Amino acid sequence: MLDLPLNRRDALKSVVAAGLPAWFGAELLAAEEPPKKAEDKPKIALIGCGGMGRGDANNAKRFGTIVAVCDVDSSRVAQASKQFDGAKTYSDFRKLLDAEKDVAVVINGTPDHWHTLVNLAALKAGKDVYSEKPLTLTIDEGKRVVAAVKQHKRVLQTGSQQRSDARFRLACEIVRNGRLGKLATVTTVLPQGLNAGPFKPAPVPKELDWDTWQGPTVETEYVPERCHFSFRYWSEYSGGTLTDWGAHHNDIALWGIGSESGPESVEGKLLLKPVAGGYTAPAAYEATFTYANGVVHKCISTTANTVTGGAAKGKPGEMPHGVKFEGADGWLFVTRGKIEASKPEILNDKFGEKDVRLPVSNDHMGNFFDSVKSRKAPICNAEVGHRSASVCHLAGIAVQLGRKLKWDPAKEEFVGDKEANALVAREQRKKWSYETI
Repeated sequence: MLDLPLNRRDALKSVVAAGLPAWFGAELLAAEEPPKKAEDKPKIALIGCGGMGRGDANNAKRFGTIVAVCDVDSSRVAQASKQFDGAKTYSDFRKLLDAEKDVAVVINGTPDHWHTLVNLAALKAGKDVYSEKPLTLTIDEGKRVVAAVKQHKRVLQTGSQQRSDARFRLACEIVRNGRLGKLATVTTVLPQGLNAGPFKPAPVPKELDWDTWQGPTVETEYVPERCHFSFRYWSEYSGGTLTDWGAHHNDIALWGIGSESGPESVEGKLLLKPVAGGYTAPAAYEATFTYANGVVHKCISTTANTVTGGAAKGKPGEMPHGVKFEGADGWLFVTRGKIEASKPEILNDKFGEKDVRLPVSNDHMGNFFDSVKSRKAPICNAEVGHRSASVCHLAGIAVQLGRKLKWDPAKEEFVGDKEANALVAREQRKKWSYETI
């Protein structure tokens, strides 16, 4: 998100310095509205009190009041309660949802394998939801969440905040309006994940309910590297950087391609075998998608800026993570804090009245709370979050099977492939299945 200084002249200078063309910066400034007066602020509950969850809740404090926090780690929930002025604490999200009838909004900052059950329970309880990305752990989960949003008539925003970054929106508008000529290829470059191990079991920390933390996944011994930040490098709980960063950059690829229902085929390859007894999510990989309009979308991992965020400078000959669009008349690359093109006019020529303009959001959390009030869909609603996550899951399945797969984006199933279709959903532990919420 672009932070605009109060002085408009300084603001315009900062826009140009950030790599955005002056005409586009002027549009941003013209669209800026003065801060709205505080009205009836909704009550908010945070479920999942790790660093990302607390960060999201702190961001949401601009629009509401955090009244309840929940986590299966008592030290984290205590920290969150202290941060949010003594918010009431819970260890079971179901009890929170049942007791806090006045809560209107839930911030879901749980690990990926818990996103869906928490989201479904919150939607069922009549709450609007801001859910961290990737929205789901499987494709089947996404279909269930989309259906639940429609059934309960709630608002859900997925935390793929690059849709609220002006650079990414500009990039997609340029592509959609044909400034690169006919789009041929899109390359999403993601940071390479962790590939380490073996790891040894250890005593469960007294503050952690390890059984509940595992939730619907297969029960296993406690290993410190499985929990908290590094959960994302285990396929039981996440998809590695393929879903972590992929939910960002592949989302932008779909936005630019203009085919947000997804590809028609995918093939994948694992480039680095996991260490026995170590992290199980793919660390180095490549996947190739084809779309109905003929666009080829490549998703590859890079050692440039491995794991960490932000824009990166790669090794010689290696692209930093981000999104590159290539067409008959040029190319465009965009990442956080940077946008560049093969020719100046690609960025500098102002759009005309008849050109395609995409929905505008310059504040992802603000866009969500605007939707809570207006009841209109946010910039990254459940369907968008589901389809973007699905592309990542498709890549993960193709990498796992190591072959080309045909995909029907309308039916959301693989064509004539029982082995692949068996991976669209996962079996859940009975004590934490859909029936338990």
